Amino acid sequence: MDAKKFLGQLIEVPGVSGYEDQVSKLIMDTFEPYCDEVYRDDFFNVYGKKLGNKSGKGPKIMLAAHLDEIGLMVKDIDDRGFITFTNIGGVDQRILLSQEVYIHGKERLFGVIGAKPPHLQERNEARKAVPMKEMVIDVGLPAERVKELVTIGDLITFKSPLVELTGSNVCGKSIDDRAGVVMMYETMKELDKLVFSGEIYFVATAQEEVGTRGAIISTYKINPDIGIAIDVTHGDTPDASRDDTHAMDKGPAIGVGPNMHPKLTKKLMDVAKEYGIDYQVEVAPGLTGTDARSMQISREGVPTVLIELPLRYMHTTVETLNLDNVKKAARLVAQFIASMEEGWEECLTY
Repeated sequence: MDAKKFLGQLIEVPGVSGYEDQVSKLIMDTFEPYCDEVYRDDFFNVYGKKLGNKSGKGPKIMLAAHLDEIGLMVKDIDDRGFITFTNIGGVDQRILLSQEVYIHGKERLFGVIGAKPPHLQERNEARKAVPMKEMVIDVGLPAERVKELVTIGDLITFKSPLVELTGSNVCGKSIDDRAGVVMMYETMKELDKLVFSGEIYFVATAQEEVGTRGAIISTYKINPDIGIAIDVTHGDTPDASRDDTHAMDKGPAIGVGPNMHPKLTKKLMDVAKEYGIDYQVEVAPGLTGTDARSMQISREGVPTVLIELPLRYMHTTVETLNLDNVKKAARLVAQFIASMEEGWEECLTY
């Protein structure tokens, strides 16, 4: 399966933080042909273990990309069948109005998010964004039927399939960070072309959007020698500073800052230069907001690096990604893993 097809499948499967059962099963099935062992834990973290094909004591390396997505949850149903809701994860309420959604109740119901039309608003209302508490979901059914099919606490996901733009660009929902899961999948395939040693764990982590919880659990379980966090960063847009964004066509970004191991990060950059792989630099002077922050401080500490894929319009239903960066990042990580020869411990010491 190619990267585009896998990404398209992933974003169609619901997996709101804490409720990643379905998407974790798809990931397990897709990882299985390229791993020696695939399993998941009770929190829906997926683990793909791949053993080196070269003798010698290589490192235990853990890659992490989160599989969960932001979403909504049913809060109430009124006597007319309109559904009020709240958010799970960092949903920007300004993008909600007029969105198409699926409610995952006893049946999957299609609905639309609506609010008072501008014609009926007071002048001061028309000048402001509609708050989430004033929006409702309309599924077009009588109240009695809605209450039969929908329960308070049911999950809601956005209807936004993968769409091809020009070149290698695609857009859709949940590309943060299903693209990182695809990147791990592409890395597995790249490793099949290389000679490497050690144990490699590809972990699709749960509940990142609500506090990197899956990374805390899975890193503690694996206790790796080296951690590689994979996530997205902000792609360049006309309204954002160049200091805060990255080009969409110049490769993945490598994080630098106290959350990342300096010597290991330099090694990653050296590998990119050696193999002519484009990369950019993400300056992160504090917590990165990614799985890297939890990987780094697990147990007695894990030397960690961070690779990020530039993504436009993050946490919306039209997140936009250049698939070429996914393939470049996968090739970089595979070569980085293969570069860990005997004496790899020197990469961690000063």
